[in-house]
Amino acid sequence: MRRLRPIGPAVSAGFLVAALLGACGAPAATGPGTGTGAGPDTATAAVPTVPPLTSAPAGSGGGDVPTPAGTGLSDVPTPSSSGGADAPMTESPPAPVTSMPRAVNWQTLKTPDGKLQFDHPAEWTVKDRGAEAANGGVFLEVLNPGGKSLATLRTNVATGAECRQRIPYSVLELDPVPALEQQGVIPHFIFELRLYAAETDPTKANIMAYGISSAPKPSGRDACPIFQFFTWPPGGASFGGVYNPFDTTPGNQPHVDTPEAYLETAEYQDIKKMITSLRPVGQ
Repeated sequence: MRRLRPIGPAVSAGFLVAALLGACGAPAATGPGTGTGAGPDTATAAVPTVPPLTSAPAGSGGGDVPTPAGTGLSDVPTPSSSGGADAPMTESPPAPVTSMPRAVNWQTLKTPDGKLQFDHPAEWTVKDRGAEAANGGVFLEVLNPGGKSLATLRTNVATGAECRQRIPYSVLELDPVPALEQQGVIPHFIFELRLYAAETDPTKANIMAYGISSAPKPSGRDACPIFQFFTWPPGGASFGGVYNPFDTTPGNQPHVDTPEAYLETAEYQDIKKMITSLRPVGQ
């Protein structure tokens, strides 16, 4: 039976900003960090191959991560009593991704400081975590009905950092967010991946995050750790989350175990619509 190496981060969306701020100088296995991701203009980006998730290998260090069910292999038929030859093991085609409906009812929420607003599905909950916010800033967390953290919004955060390592990467989606333009710079929504090939823990081997960033698009053969902050007075802000294929929150869409498959889900498309709707109040 063929077993594929799993992927995924072991962080929650609510922890995204802390991880991004703290991991710049950490070893490659620490997860998202900060940096610009710029490289030579003439180089060709090396896009990592992302295998589908099966199960975590023993001793990987991810013992607290649930193992997704399903291997994609059919049961071996039992030989008939007629004395026929044993039926060979066959591999069934991948289970199709069952589409789920997009959100229909949306609401607009204004941040507690009255400076920004964004739209979100009415069934999602926005939790005010202001007690944990930076001084004078905002900290909101968006959760789905099952309690899964989808994104966090923070303002008045420090964004300065150094890029101390470069990692193979992939950019899955990139779109401008013109409503947040500052000083002639238009930030973008980005869904990106960093591949830590030497990491044996499958929950740390691939770090995948989506959000708004003012950093240049990664280019060349590798990039700095993930940087997803954008310029917003008086310093910086962040609005984004992480894709975690190991998440087992009830209600998750079945058979979604790669970032490419997640791109097609209603959840991701609604998250992207919500994040890219962020704008100054009055717009």
